[in-house]
Amino acid sequence: MSLKNKKISIIGQGYVGLPLTIEFSKKYKKIIGFDNSKKRISEIKNNIDHNKEIKKSEFKKIKNVDFTNDSSKISNSDFYIITVPTPLNKKKEPDLSSLIEATKMVAKNLKKKSIVIYESTVYPGCTEEVCVPIIKKFSKFKYNKDFFCGYSPERINVGDKNHSLIKIIKVISGSNIASTKKINKLYKSIIKAGTFVAKNIKVAEAAKVIENTQRDLNIALVNELSMIFKKMKINTTDVLNVANTKWNFIKYEPGLVGGHCIGVDPYYLTYKSKKIGHDPKIINAGRKVNDGMPKYVAKRILINMKNKNVKIKKSSALILGCTFKKNCTDTRNSKIFDLATYLKLVDVKVDIYDPWVNSSEINELKNFNFINNINKKYDVIVIGVAHDIFKKFTKNELKKISKKINVIFDVNNFLNEGIASERL
Repeated sequence: MSLKNKKISIIGQGYVGLPLTIEFSKKYKKIIGFDNSKKRISEIKNNIDHNKEIKKSEFKKIKNVDFTNDSSKISNSDFYIITVPTPLNKKKEPDLSSLIEATKMVAKNLKKKSIVIYESTVYPGCTEEVCVPIIKKFSKFKYNKDFFCGYSPERINVGDKNHSLIKIIKVISGSNIASTKKINKLYKSIIKAGTFVAKNIKVAEAAKVIENTQRDLNIALVNELSMIFKKMKINTTDVLNVANTKWNFIKYEPGLVGGHCIGVDPYYLTYKSKKIGHDPKIINAGRKVNDGMPKYVAKRILINMKNKNVKIKKSSALILGCTFKKNCTDTRNSKIFDLATYLKLVDVKVDIYDPWVNSSEINELKNFNFINNINKKYDVIVIGVAHDIFKKFTKNELKKISKKINVIFDVNNFLNEGIASERL
């Protein structure tokens, strides 16, 4: 079974799709990198990745790829890999609109015996309950006879250079034995860490959502512990450091939980769970704690201000960082915006500074005062995101941008002890 001359189309050229496209291009000659955004394709063709995950030097080495937003170019591919975003709607339910549109597009360009692989986060059963019927409808093909499907959950950790695509074990699954073997061979050809074959598509889908649900619940536990320890006047970091000396203690840090994985995946699982008649109490409780953290942090900041006799109304606050995690450009579902909103509600004037972010590309920033330079002093400084670039903000540096009586709140326990007036 030779795959050397097979045509591979990767749908979506974001955090997941672009690295895949690049790696496949090193092994195969016919690669289509599709994205429906003309701007995104133009940037890639000009060796620009606004996500700052791919360096210019890496772009210059790319061969065998046709980056395009012309859907006709994906026709007659042997493999289609769909990596489009699957966010939440306003009701915190799965928004499958991009997934459905991508599936329709692929179905209209499908040839017989093609394999369609999904990497987007979905709830267990989604591939075969939602996507397969769409392919059957628009292609007029029969499932597991004329076309086949697979699911290989993305495990990209944005901003993490140690756990890149080829260094992470790739879970794969197929709709039958033959397609599973082909999908496994395809990914094995680029993934140095190897692959793990799941029993079926639904198992692979379920594994994806529980990976992040588990992390969400652990962080929620530590967030609640930090609330308890605050009332006891105990430093949470000190407690965690002691507990971490036990061999089987898993250390998590308190903080704001956002992004397109940890803050989203549990809702995909709870959505499906409720559909089949089970109310997931523990998962929902964890989500409630983590979704409530921006308001809790805002209250802690305001209490700190009152204790220091800093007038709240029309006071000035600077929030350092607005991405959902450190050292990345991604602001999706960032809880920093919720924190800023709570402060604005009590008439605190909030400025946001983040050198990782291009404010013209972030819709959420239109509601806030985003600054490109810090050139005044503030009543409150919040270390919102632990970017490495903020490590230079020593005690003396913070004094330069702080008023005489001030509050320095460290959300991430990032600063050296004694610099922040309060931390989680």
